[in-house]
Amino acid sequence: MPNPTADHEPELLPITEAADVLRAPVATLRYWRHLGAGPKSFRLGRRVLYRRADLRTWIDAQADQSRRR
Repeated sequence: MPNPTADHEPELLPITEAADVLRAPVATLRYWRHLGAGPKSFRLGRRVLYRRADLRTWIDAQADQSRRR
């Protein structure tokens, strides 16, 4: 049976990989999380994780905001 996730990027990203996707320092993501800003994140045990789709949604929202200005 083929592995359904073999051809797909992982959906859940740790903060270091989310920072790579956003091209932002990990400290910035931690600060945004502290403020309640930035992309949606959640804790799973001790780890802070981001869904790849939430990162894309947040990036699109930021682009829409900058176009409106």
